[in-house]
Amino acid sequence: MNYQLDEIDKKILDFLVENTRMPFTEIAKQMDVSAGTIHVRVKKMEDAGIILGSSLNIDYTKLNYHFTAFIGILLTKSNKTQDVLRKLGEIPNVIETSVISGKYNIFCKVKAKNTENAKEIIYQIDDIEDVMRTESMISMEEYISDKNRLIKAIHI
Repeated sequence: MNYQLDEIDKKILDFLVENTRMPFTEIAKQMDVSAGTIHVRVKKMEDAGIILGSSLNIDYTKLNYHFTAFIGILLTKSNKTQDVLRKLGEIPNVIETSVISGKYNIFCKVKAKNTENAKEIIYQIDDIEDVMRTESMISMEEYISDKNRLIKAIHI
C-alpha cells in the first residue's frame, strides 16, 4: 500500500514519537480534530507499514546492565550469514544485529552486567559455527539512542 503522509499524519507521528502511550483522545484534543480522525489515520499508517507498532524504552543500567559493546563478526563464508544470525538471536544479551559490508559480515550490539559478563557473551559468539573471528569495541557513553529521531526532521 502506497500511503502519502500529509501534515495531519506528521503531527500525529510527532505526538506518538514523543509518547507512544498518549491516548488518541488527547492527541485529538491538542490537534483540534476528532478522536475518530486520529484512529483512522493511525490505522491507515499501520496498514501502510509506516507505523510498525509501539515500543518500550528500557534503561538497562537500572537493571544492572552497565556494559555496552559493539561486536564486529567475520564469518568463514558470507553464505553462512543467516545461520549465524539465527544463533545470535538465541543470545538474549545481543540486542541488535546488522548485516553489513566492509571489514565484517555482521555487526551487533551487546548489553552485559560487567566486563566478566561481556567476556562470557563474546565467547558464546566466538563459539558459533562459521564465526571466524570477532572484534569488540566498548561503548564509553551512549549519546544518541533514538530510532525515531529522523521523523522529526522529515518535512512533508
